[in-house]
Amino acid sequence: MHLGIDLGTSGVKAVLIDDSQALIAQATAPLEVHRPHPLWSEQDPEDWWTATISAIADLKSAHPQAMAAVRAIGLSGQMHGATLLDRNDRVLRPAILWNDGRSGAECAELERRAPSLRAVTGNRAMPGFTAPKLLWVAAHEPDVFAATAKVLLPKDYLRLRMTGDHASDLSDSAGTLWLDVGARAWSPAMLEATGLSESHMPRLFEGSQPTGTLRPDIAAAWGVPPGTLVAAGAGDNAAGAVGVGVVAPGTAFLSLGTSGVLFVSGDRFAPNPERGVHAFCHALPGRWHQMSVILSAAASLTFAARLTGCADEATLLREAEDHPPDIGSLVFLPYLSGERTPHNDPAAKGVVFGLTHDTSRGALARAVLEGVAFALRDGLDALEEAGTSVGRLLVIGGGARSALWGRILASALDRPLDYPAGAEVGPAFGAARLARLAETGEDPETVCRPLPVRAGIDPDPALAEAMSRRHRLFRRLYGDLKDTFRDSNDA
Repeated sequence: MHLGIDLGTSGVKAVLIDDSQALIAQATAPLEVHRPHPLWSEQDPEDWWTATISAIADLKSAHPQAMAAVRAIGLSGQMHGATLLDRNDRVLRPAILWNDGRSGAECAELERRAPSLRAVTGNRAMPGFTAPKLLWVAAHEPDVFAATAKVLLPKDYLRLRMTGDHASDLSDSAGTLWLDVGARAWSPAMLEATGLSESHMPRLFEGSQPTGTLRPDIAAAWGVPPGTLVAAGAGDNAAGAVGVGVVAPGTAFLSLGTSGVLFVSGDRFAPNPERGVHAFCHALPGRWHQMSVILSAAASLTFAARLTGCADEATLLREAEDHPPDIGSLVFLPYLSGERTPHNDPAAKGVVFGLTHDTSRGALARAVLEGVAFALRDGLDALEEAGTSVGRLLVIGGGARSALWGRILASALDRPLDYPAGAEVGPAFGAARLARLAETGEDPETVCRPLPVRAGIDPDPALAEAMSRRHRLFRRLYGDLKDTFRDSNDA
C-alpha cells in the first residue's frame, strides 16, 4: 500500500492505492482561504495540519488494515506559498498563498536586483511566486523577516510535522524563483537578492526520492508501520502529471481546478518568460515541464454561483447547459485574482461585459465558461510561440466533470480533449505513485503509466464560430482596460 496526501487550496485529500495502483480509499478535509485585504490570500499552516490529521483519521477508521500495510507516503501541494518559521520551527505569520497579489512592486524590485533572474529561473517575477513575497515581508513586516530561519512551501510544512525534516522536491522549489531550474539547485544569486541564504532553504530531492521517515508518534497515531518512508513528492501540477502519466516529452494535460493550467512535459529546460510561461523541473529526474497558468478557472464558476445566489456550481452548470450557445456580446474576463499567463498582471480584475435587461443566469454562466476557455487559449498561444507543440490534451480537475465546459474548451483551444478514468483523484494519486517509486526504485515509466481514457471531446467548428466574435472582444477588452486596472488600484 502507498499513501498520497495532497494539500490543496480548498482542502486536503488523502488516497490509498494498492500494488496494482487500484484506488482503495480516499478522504478529504476542507480548508478556507482568508483575504484580510484586497489582493491578499492567506492560510494558517496549523489548519493544513489539522485537515491532514482529519483526512488520515477517516482513512484509518474506514480501512485500518490497509493503513497498517502502508510502506511509503508521498506529498503534493499548492505551489509558491511562503511559510515562514523561526529557529524553533514555529510559524511566524499566516502563509502567503500562490494567488496572493500584494507583491507587484517587489517583483519589479527583484528583477532590478537580479538582472539574470529570467535566465536562471526560467520565469518572470510574478506576485504568486515565493521570492517576491519575502521582499514584501522584509519591507512591511521587518521583525518577521528578521526572525525567519526557514522558508517552506506548504506541503513541506506537512513534511516537517510528519518527519522533522526540512526538505523539498525540485518541481515545487522551481516555483520559488530561488532555484536555478536548469541546474536543479538553489541559486546563491537569487537567494542573495532577497536577503536570504541557502541556510534558509530546505534540502532538495528529486520527487521520487525518500526524504526521511515518519516520526514514531505520528506513525502510531495514523496506524501505519514505524519507519514508513516519506517521498519528496511534487508541486500539485507536477504530481497531477505523474498521476495521469504525463511524463514522456511532448505529452500534455489541462487542469481545471481552482486555477487553470496547461502543462507540457519535456526533457530539457525550455523557458519563455517574456510571455509569462512557466518553465519548471518535473517531479522525475532529467525531466522539465512548461506551464501556462490562469489564476481563476473553477474559482470563476464558484464566484458566479455565489454572486447570482445559485445553490451550487452543479446547478449553475445545468442552467448554462440549458441556455443556447448564442449569448450575444456577453463576455467574462476571469481575472478575479489578477492574471499570470500571458499578462503577468496582478492588477487585472474580473469583468462582466455586455449585460442587458434580458441577461439570464444561464447566459452569465455560459459566459464564465467561455471566459475561462478564452484565457486558456491565450496561454496555449504563449506556449506555442515558444516552439512548444501541443496536441491532444488530457483533462483533469473538478471542472472536468462538465461535458459542456469540455465542448467549449475543445472548440476554443481547437484541440481534442481526452478524459482519463480516475483522474478526479488528482495530484494525490501522483503523490502515491511517487511514494511507490521512493520505496521500490522502479523505472518511473513503468509506474507512471497513462490512465485509460473513458471519453473524448473533439472541437466543434460550429461552436467555435459562434464564440469567435466574443473571443476577439475578450482580447480587446483586456487591452482596453489594462491601464484602468492599474490606475484603479491607486485610486
